[in-house]
Amino acid sequence: MSLSTPAARRKMHNRTIVCDGFRRDDGLWDIEARILDTKAYAYDEPTRGRREAGDPVHEMFVRLTLDDAMVVQAIEVAMPATPYGTCQSAAPAFSKLVGARVGAGWRRTVNDAVGGTQGCTHVRELLFPMATVAFQTLGGWSEDEAAATMPPPARSDQRPYFIDGCKAWAADGEVVARFYPQFLRGRDAT
Repeated sequence: MSLSTPAARRKMHNRTIVCDGFRRDDGLWDIEARILDTKAYAYDEPTRGRREAGDPVHEMFVRLTLDDAMVVQAIEVAMPATPYGTCQSAAPAFSKLVGARVGAGWRRTVNDAVGGTQGCTHVRELLFPMATVAFQTLGGWSEDEAAATMPPPARSDQRPYFIDGCKAWAADGEVVARFYPQFLRGRDAT
């Protein structure tokens, strides 16, 4: 199902965010993201001058390198297109995230380290979907389990982190009853 037919309109702005997860040969994980903002019309900027439709307003890249515990081992930020030259000076501040763990409290950790004038809003915003991609990359099926119906928890008594994370994975719902009945809450497991 898609959205309904919209009212008559014209496109003004496009933001594309792409995130990818990689298993490195050295055992670490790379989560990479790119943000690209463009306008659908030509305009003049005070610092870069004339910008044609489709020229990047913002183009920024982030690579988080994580270990198996989702602790940031390294971070790299590149900003090939920014509206102001001073934007580039925000990139080094993101190294404050080395040693932080992606998980509960990640947003607060990011905002404390690089919030406000300490960092760049656009790069900071990329770090939030990157956390979700990290969970999908590290916590999903391994290549050896690709034919399995669900990845098993590490131990039968270890509640998977995604239970109660959304409507489908409600601890009292049918998906948990089917795949993880030992963690079913509030319903008869039969």
